Amino acid sequence: MTGPQTSLRLLIADDSSTDRLILQAILRRQGHEVLAAEDGQSAVQFYEQHQPDMVLLDVMMPGMDGMEAARRIKALAGEKLVPVIFLTSLSDAGSLAQCLDAGGDDFLPKPYNPVIIKAKLGAFDRMRRMHVTLSEQRDLIRARNEQLLQEQFIARRVFDNIAHTGCLDASSIRYHASPMSIFNGDVLLACPRPAGGMHLLLGDFTGHGLPAAIGALPLSEIFYGMTSKGFSAPDILQELNQKLTRILPTGMFCCAALVEVDFRHGAIRVWNGGLPEGYLLRTDGSREALQSRHLPLGILPPERFAASMEEYPVEPGDHILLMTDGVLEAEDAEGQQFGADRLAGVLDRPLPYLSPVDQVIQAVQSFTGGARESDDLTLLGLKVTGQDPVATHAVPAAESALAGPVRWRCSYEVDGEALGQFNPLPLLLHVCMAVAGLRQHSGDVYTLLAELYSNALEHGILQLPSAWKDGPDGFARYYAERERRLANLHGHSIRFGLEHCGRNHGGRLVIRCRDSGPGFDPNNLPGPATAYAGRGFTLIRQLSSSLTFNKQGNEAEVVYDWELTGNGGGRTEYE
Repeated sequence: MTGPQTSLRLLIADDSSTDRLILQAILRRQGHEVLAAEDGQSAVQFYEQHQPDMVLLDVMMPGMDGMEAARRIKALAGEKLVPVIFLTSLSDAGSLAQCLDAGGDDFLPKPYNPVIIKAKLGAFDRMRRMHVTLSEQRDLIRARNEQLLQEQFIARRVFDNIAHTGCLDASSIRYHASPMSIFNGDVLLACPRPAGGMHLLLGDFTGHGLPAAIGALPLSEIFYGMTSKGFSAPDILQELNQKLTRILPTGMFCCAALVEVDFRHGAIRVWNGGLPEGYLLRTDGSREALQSRHLPLGILPPERFAASMEEYPVEPGDHILLMTDGVLEAEDAEGQQFGADRLAGVLDRPLPYLSPVDQVIQAVQSFTGGARESDDLTLLGLKVTGQDPVATHAVPAAESALAGPVRWRCSYEVDGEALGQFNPLPLLLHVCMAVAGLRQHSGDVYTLLAELYSNALEHGILQLPSAWKDGPDGFARYYAERERRLANLHGHSIRFGLEHCGRNHGGRLVIRCRDSGPGFDPNNLPGPATAYAGRGFTLIRQLSSSLTFNKQGNEAEVVYDWELTGNGGGRTEYE
């Protein structure tokens, strides 16, 4: 049983008035609106004027025949489906094939059969309506896709502003990132530390595309914010894990490696949770694996998460190489993976004119032969230098819409067990960074605070002699004794007093640091047996306008005069 007949607007063209009138009568009796033309030229003109749903054309007509008229009507219709049915008494296969080649969709043989006509019109009407529906859905999908691309473009700008390059443009850093999509799960971050050196973070979220990239936003915000405020790498890892554990859905996590680079003391500290082995490539050709010894970020609850790091001594010329699993899992045309053995072969044959990152990328691209990557592929390399390559970078201290007061003073005291368990430096730096112009000098301010606090704690309260630091054995003894004495700090305290006032084109920051220790003779500075280390105060004198002590010797006052400076920067090539 069929549904009700659809009323169509039909165009017929036939030079035989008798055949034309018969077909008109049949079609109107079936409920259709009919337009009639006497030849092909009139049929094309009628189509342009009235846009009928279907066209029925006689093949043999004077002037423009049915086949030429069909070609022109199909061209005028464009993407719109307008069925063309030829009216013919032809029977040879060649002529019928020519009709189809001209754009015809079917035939109606003469003399006409009303039952066949009704069936064919119904079939072509269903096809026409289906084509209309598909065209509308295609246009809707196209519009939605354009909207999605525009939204992704806007989101990408926001994403790039948060997960920015930091100090990845430093001359000693080389990196490669080849994401599979606009958004991807790989995260590559680098940020200078206020005390010198830098933090590097390479992360790989599970999955691809926008869902995998969403977790990179809080990760980047925490990494840059805490690093610029002077937090240690373990503190940053704890905060990252806690945040990701709270916000990521079950089954989603971030394999990551965080490296703390200390150029001044020639050391790196590494935490690897779930990434492939990184490598420390020595100048003598040997290498050490930076193995994954932890679970990825976002899996363990805070009380079970371990942020302990492994320390390695480094020398100028050494290289650090980190990578995501996209490197090892890169496949050639036959589906074979690049793998750890091929990577080891590349690293065993270093090329003096290429960085390890470039050498690995060339090897992977040669192996895959241009085959489509099955995963995001990211590498990070750092060449250890004798000088801090980011010492001139302004630490990206968090900006605020609130400028903060220009004239202020505050006091902060840490006592008892908190001296051994809590680092007050990020908080003190945050207070100072409330002055917008002072953010340009965050590295100097942090160094002053850190040296004052370190000397007050280690020499003023713990009474540790600097002379122990003369050699490796002395260092080990120094820090072992430091841990022992930190366990008994009852009754001791360190108090900071901060005071700031504005001056022409800058300001003055006064820092006072007082400890509860016995003090020392300020006239006997420096010296290996004094309560304060000479190296620390030499550095303070270089950075500040003045350094003075109270009579007892347990309070130091530093005056730091600063001026507004222009923005520096600019990309340099890998050396």
